[in-house]
Amino acid sequence: MDPAKTHPLTVFHVVAMPYPGRGNINPMMNLCKLLALRRPQHILVTFVVTEEWLGFIGSDPKPSNIRFATVPNVIPSELGRAKDFPGFLEAVSTKMEAPFEDLLDRLELPVTAILADTYVFWAIGVGNRRNIPVASLWPMSATVFSVLHHFELLVQHGHFAKEVLECKDELVDYIPGVPVTRIVDLPTVMSRSSHDQVLHRCLDGVSSVSKVQYLLFTSVSELEANVIDTLKGKLPLPVYPIGPAIPYFEPQKNSSTTSDHNGVNYLRWLDCQPTCSVFYISLGSFLSISSAQMGEIASGLQDSGVRYLWVSRGETDQLGDVGGCDMAGLVLPWCDQLKVLCHPAVGGFWTHCGWNSTMEAVFAGVPMLTFPILGDQFPNSKQVVEDWKVGWRVKKDVRSENLVTRGEISELVKRFMDQKNNESNEMRERAKQLQKACRSAVAEGGSSETNLDAFIKDVLKGHNY
Repeated sequence: MDPAKTHPLTVFHVVAMPYPGRGNINPMMNLCKLLALRRPQHILVTFVVTEEWLGFIGSDPKPSNIRFATVPNVIPSELGRAKDFPGFLEAVSTKMEAPFEDLLDRLELPVTAILADTYVFWAIGVGNRRNIPVASLWPMSATVFSVLHHFELLVQHGHFAKEVLECKDELVDYIPGVPVTRIVDLPTVMSRSSHDQVLHRCLDGVSSVSKVQYLLFTSVSELEANVIDTLKGKLPLPVYPIGPAIPYFEPQKNSSTTSDHNGVNYLRWLDCQPTCSVFYISLGSFLSISSAQMGEIASGLQDSGVRYLWVSRGETDQLGDVGGCDMAGLVLPWCDQLKVLCHPAVGGFWTHCGWNSTMEAVFAGVPMLTFPILGDQFPNSKQVVEDWKVGWRVKKDVRSENLVTRGEISELVKRFMDQKNNESNEMRERAKQLQKACRSAVAEGGSSETNLDAFIKDVLKGHNY
């Protein structure tokens, strides 16, 4: 049965349009679940994805008042987008608007609001033409938003005119609300060596926010207080930090049915390990690293003697077959990352510093070894290491293409995971303090919970719900 038909008059109908990438779809879906769970009798969410993406996520559990709707596969496949990211971004920017409008015309229930990823900026024009309010969801840190929003300041100060690698240690201290940062720690899209088309599309997305009715951040007010407060004072629209947009609200009980792989249950394996003894490694779902560097990481891990759980898409053949409670580590193609990070056996996280992974680590109170690869991962790494002080860099020269050797990795991991090391223990304590702030934000009366309720109330204004 079509959910819209069961609530012909009383439903507030939100159409969600995420950018078609895992790091964007996940936070959009988590926000939609929060909306659906807070007003289950009055909010219906139509979640729009391509036909390909429906095949990826269509069977995932969700509240009954969230339904999927599809547009045709008018963009390149998710399985190959990393090969031509500028082309993929251009297709998203130019080919999805028309089928999205066709979909809106076919919906049985009138649309009362559009929730769109900031990078799907054409959805704003659709909403404005149809007199439908639009809320923009920014899927990265508020710091990165402010950097892009103030791009002209980089141009005025002459920083964008230089090659990043030639001025990497120069400081940027003029972006409102953003702590002093080095050029090398800005998003890679700011580099003159980056693809101009990608930069222009990113700037288009950020500048289009001036035309929406609401802006939502997937960050937490307490984590980026200065930059968020500054943006609230500068932007001519309501700003709601509602993060972290991760599935913290879903049951975190160990599940034997969802954590089996090749006969090994990774959560039960974690149950066998001592507290804070397991090092978790994940380099994300999109970008990869060279096979040579992967080999050094694998060898370094084995040399370290530290227990590990590594989520990989097949690049880690060097580690061989592992399994059982008595083995040093597990290598898996997938896991429930938040459950793993929240497990008491996990004491550290090697991360590429995608924003969602960073927020999950903060929520779990787990310190990080940062290994950024591209994009916003570099400023995220800087926040983790320098601003929050809950992590260490794997590479001191963060943009260097030199391999980090197995010996360097082995020594770093051993020191990082050593529970007798004062430096790592102090970092672990700061991670727990940050965890407390993050969890307080989503608790009853917390900043994120309050902001979410304020957003719902604001959008529902004028509707009798």
